[in-house]
Amino acid sequence: MEHLKQETVSGAQLNIDALYQICPQCFTESKDPKTGEVKRSVDFEKLRLLLGDNVAEGDERYDFTWVGKRAALQEAAKPIRKTLRPYPEEGVDWENTKNLYIEGDNLEVLKLMQNSYMGKVKMIYIDPPYNTGNDFIYEDNFKEERSDYDLFAGNTDQEGNRYRRNTDSGGEFHSKWCGNIYSRLIIARSLLTDDGVIFISLDDKEISNLIKICNEVFGEYNFVGNIIWQSRTSISNDDEISTNHNHTLVYSKNREVLTFGGDDIDINDYVNPDNDPRGPWKLVPIDANHVGGDTIYPIRNPKNGIDYYPPNGRIWCYNRKTLQDLMDDGRIKFGLNDDSSPKRKLFYNERIEKGDCKTPSSILLDAGTTKSGTTEIMDLFDGKKVFDYPKPSTLIERLIKYGFVKKDDIVLDFYSGSATTGQSVYSYCRSLKGNCRFILVQYPENLDKSLEEANSDAKKTIKVAIEFLDSIGKPHLITEIGKERIRRAGKKILEGQKAKQDNLFSDENKDLDVGFRVFKCADSNMKDVYYTPTDYEQQMLFDLEDNIKEGRNDLDLLFGCMLDWGVTLDLPLRTEEVEGVNIHIVNEGDLVACFEKHIPESVIDHIASLLPMRVVLRDSCFKEAKEKMNFFEIFKQRTGWSEEEVRKNVKVI
Repeated sequence: MEHLKQETVSGAQLNIDALYQICPQCFTESKDPKTGEVKRSVDFEKLRLLLGDNVAEGDERYDFTWVGKRAALQEAAKPIRKTLRPYPEEGVDWENTKNLYIEGDNLEVLKLMQNSYMGKVKMIYIDPPYNTGNDFIYEDNFKEERSDYDLFAGNTDQEGNRYRRNTDSGGEFHSKWCGNIYSRLIIARSLLTDDGVIFISLDDKEISNLIKICNEVFGEYNFVGNIIWQSRTSISNDDEISTNHNHTLVYSKNREVLTFGGDDIDINDYVNPDNDPRGPWKLVPIDANHVGGDTIYPIRNPKNGIDYYPPNGRIWCYNRKTLQDLMDDGRIKFGLNDDSSPKRKLFYNERIEKGDCKTPSSILLDAGTTKSGTTEIMDLFDGKKVFDYPKPSTLIERLIKYGFVKKDDIVLDFYSGSATTGQSVYSYCRSLKGNCRFILVQYPENLDKSLEEANSDAKKTIKVAIEFLDSIGKPHLITEIGKERIRRAGKKILEGQKAKQDNLFSDENKDLDVGFRVFKCADSNMKDVYYTPTDYEQQMLFDLEDNIKEGRNDLDLLFGCMLDWGVTLDLPLRTEEVEGVNIHIVNEGDLVACFEKHIPESVIDHIASLLPMRVVLRDSCFKEAKEKMNFFEIFKQRTGWSEEEVRKNVKVI
């Protein structure tokens, strides 16, 4: 039986697989110099021939580069041996919720998500570090020989994760930021659905670099727009010009299939002075700049007898017949008083029935400010300001609407900070009358360490956050602020609905999902011998008879297997006990797992009777070869699988 790899997918392999789907003729077979095995490889000479003259030659080309770009690209493709460990006691409504809160380095978490969530995320919103010179960023690709020094200096945690301030005094100030966001966006793009969209908030400092990076990662054609958000209304005297805005770049995965949402239609823009039975309407132009057909002709106003033509250089939107049909149907009107050029009636009720919306403006002046975001935080945290400059949930909720997020869609935020996105999803689901889902990812930044290095303005807020966490008995981590926020936001929404104070409450949204499951990024569940069983002495092998690390339980192993096998982490779980053996069942058979060291034949028969899609067991559950043979026979008889299907659908760890 094949072992699950317990390792993230290789970005290089994903690219090779995608290329093979497009042009298999440019592939050949070659011997792997490390293993000696024959593998599928790219024949670059054939590929160059297939591309013809569309290959960049020489040094002259349009390119955006920086120190460390190649390393960032390699880092995005490099597989890792990590896992996500579940913490049911830290979440809310673990059994039923589909929302996820994940603690860890977001690059590692994004890699871990690829198997299960590739092509499944409808919308991504991120608010990454703005590179002000005071931001903490993840340090990727640090050299092994520096690890002892970094730990001593406080730049890494006990697991070797590196998280330090990117000061503007460093020679790689912009390069570090670019490399950091580049590798993460490469992986993030693979998670989006074909009609998916990403929103990225940033200020002026790195916006020009971010546009170039996004044009490369997503393609310039997939640039949707730049939304300018008024982040504050007060005037600051810190600089020559008071910066009162932030940018939010919008890119699609594939603009050809993108459906973009908009703002609610305001009935106050519609009138009905002629008592049209179809209800309120407004007038819209009927001219356009397209060319072709019988589209330039006079339209006579029957009231004043004047013939109207389209403006110079433009045409009517409709040919003569279609225009006459619209007039016969009472949809053409010559101004509110019938004394001007022709326009078409646009009816409010018809737009609402179609689910239509108003095209959003590139300037947002009414989506809240950081001040309203702070008020929102303080309302949830007993009047305490525990986070600086949070985005208001009204802004994120507006962007979710623009992303055209529907029921069961996934919203991902891998720089979740104070977890505004989680609260915004809760709020959005009330008007959606159904549940979309969020996945929040945040590095567990130690607030004590941050306090030591913070500037005077930030120290006050961090001290308040630490005092608050002490009051509720939580560790001094930024992730504890995020989790507590969505706990309280969800509770507040439920209390409002129970009291029927929420004007969006209805039977259709009475089952709002305001829970979340908590996972934390950690080293693999498997001991190193699982990957490199060479160079071990005999006594060491006896010590490693069990290839699973001490302290890892069945849930750890189950979710590790789900990640490895491409099963999403939000599915319902249940456990059955058969003859004293625990059997874990994911979504009634998407995956069935048993991690006992020895499994009786009757239990094997019961697992097969569940007709699962996938099965995972411990390799040590089979004491003898004949037990494996019996296993194959039981599954073939019970499920109707062939021997090849048993090998494909059953794995061991």
